[in-house]
This record gives sequence, structure tokens and C-alpha cells, in this order.
Amino acid sequence: MRRELLTWGDVDQLIDHLIPQFDAEFEAMVVVTRGGLVPGGLLAEALDITHILTASVKFPAELEMQKAKLSAWPQFLQFPEDALLRGRTTLVVDDVWGSGRTMTAVRARVLAAGGNPLTCVLHFNPYRNLFGSLRPDYYAAITDAYIVYPWEIDRGPHPALLTDPPGMG
Repeated sequence: MRRELLTWGDVDQLIDHLIPQFDAEFEAMVVVTRGGLVPGGLLAEALDITHILTASVKFPAELEMQKAKLSAWPQFLQFPEDALLRGRTTLVVDDVWGSGRTMTAVRARVLAAGGNPLTCVLHFNPYRNLFGSLRPDYYAAITDAYIVYPWEIDRGPHPALLTDPPGMG
């Protein structure tokens, strides 16, 4: 799998490409941790969204996933109360839509809470998408690469440039 390393300037360009696409007024934002934290913050500031919530989703480990044929149910480690989403047009933000499992799970939870979710990512990978014609409502770029964002570089116990991306090891 090809790896693409982005700079902060690249991220600025992606955000600038997203902003004119928005054709709705958002009353809330759900940021998917951890990948959506930085793009969500940038978009919240640019779009003046002040009702910002987080969702944390965990799927079974890769080995368990292979046994389950990618049909494993997500575990929501954190999710906003229904009352915080009910009746609100909500922008759901993450960094990338690869398989689409995380975003579709969060989108479904927002719908179940009575919200109107619209999904947004910096990168959409249609080649890994498990959901047919379902895609993000808003995305800045299409890719087939493993994207390394500037906030992932040389920080924490697993520097992004020193380890193989998931599935490459």
C-alpha cells in the first residue's frame, strides 16, 4: 500500500476545499476520536459551530475481525446523550473513510438519537469502502493511499513513520 505523508499546508488546503461544499447549517458536530479531533476543530472554527461533541468507537482487533468477516459490531466507548443530538443537523467528522465502518456506525447512532447526520472526512478511499454506493456526504480528496497526517508524526509510543500501517506488517 502506498503511503502519503501530509504537511500542515496540505491539511489547510483540504479544509479550504471542504468549506465551500457545505450546503447546510450545522447545529452540532460529532467528532470521531482520535482522527477527527484536528479536522473537527478546524472546521468548527471555520463554520462557527459551538455545539461540539465526541464519539469514540472501537472495533475488535484485526485477528478477531478476520474471523468475523468484517461484520463485527462496534463498541461505543463514548457517545453523546440522545438529547444532545435530537432534532439537530449534525456534522460528523473524521479524518478518513477507509472501510466506512466507523462513520456508518456513528451516523446510525446519530440517526437513532433523532439527529440529522451529515458525514465529513478529509480523505475518502472508495477502494476499501465496504458499503457499496454509500460514501461521505463531504470529502476533500479521494485516495488509495495510507495517509499519514502531520499530527501523527513522531509523537507518542508509535511514531507513524517508523511503523507499518495496519495490515502491512
